[in-house]
Amino acid sequence: MPSASNTARPIKLSFSIATEADAPELAVLHTAVSEGLTRRYGRGVWSSAMTERGALVAIRHSRVLIARRGKKIVGTLNLQTKKPWAIDVSYFTPVKKALYLVGMAVLPAMQRRGIGRMLLEEAAQQTRAWPADVIRLDAFDADAGAGGFYAKCGLRETGRVIYRNTPLIYFELVLSA
Repeated sequence: MPSASNTARPIKLSFSIATEADAPELAVLHTAVSEGLTRRYGRGVWSSAMTERGALVAIRHSRVLIARRGKKIVGTLNLQTKKPWAIDVSYFTPVKKALYLVGMAVLPAMQRRGIGRMLLEEAAQQTRAWPADVIRLDAFDADAGAGGFYAKCGLRETGRVIYRNTPLIYFELVLSA
């Protein structure tokens, strides 16, 4: 994956695993992203706000990685071992252990500054240490989707499917042979 130093305006971030104390700020971040996408693209599957309770569930049942600029959370992603319902593993490279990226968000005011790419790079390091062999995900195949972003970050498209009337693109980042 290309490094974040290739971005026009690199910024300094610190990364950590979220704790329960981060839940309120994570809910605000996800809701801001959801509202921004809804304003730009209309209502869709991306329009669901996150509650503090939802953030707590994610923190308790998966690994929520956060990016901070100073003390403020500016981005997050969620890795889990449990395969999401919409993922059909037959589209992916066979590996011993996979992790699934099930949510990613960067504050709207901080987007297009390399934060998402840096989060993915940190997620790759976390995945290697887990240990796991691959990161898998699905992205909405729509204007509001992040397929182009994941492709630019070096993830390989493995297929396109329709799940519950929602077009999805599958991506993976294989970390070991």
